[in-house]
Amino acid sequence: MLGFHISGHAGYAEAGSDIACASVSSAVMLTANTITEVYKIDAKVEVNEDEILLKLKEDKDGNGDKLILGLLLQMDILSDEFPGSIKIVNKTVS
Repeated sequence: MLGFHISGHAGYAEAGSDIACASVSSAVMLTANTITEVYKIDAKVEVNEDEILLKLKEDKDGNGDKLILGLLLQMDILSDEFPGSIKIVNKTVS
């Protein structure tokens, strides 16, 4: 099963002014909304105050995979832009 789990805060600046955190949040919500609302891919989505979990249940056309890979690319770019504020960990989601 493919998906992602984003949690915590970037700590780049004060809450409400943290552009690193806002950048991550925006990219994650765009990805999640595109998967579930545009492509209508069946996914388990859990959203809490400081975390989001998305697991694809079925992705026949591979569009969800591509969107998640695009999110990973964006997270990698952001981690370079905001060193020490964004940590990427590749894990298998079960």
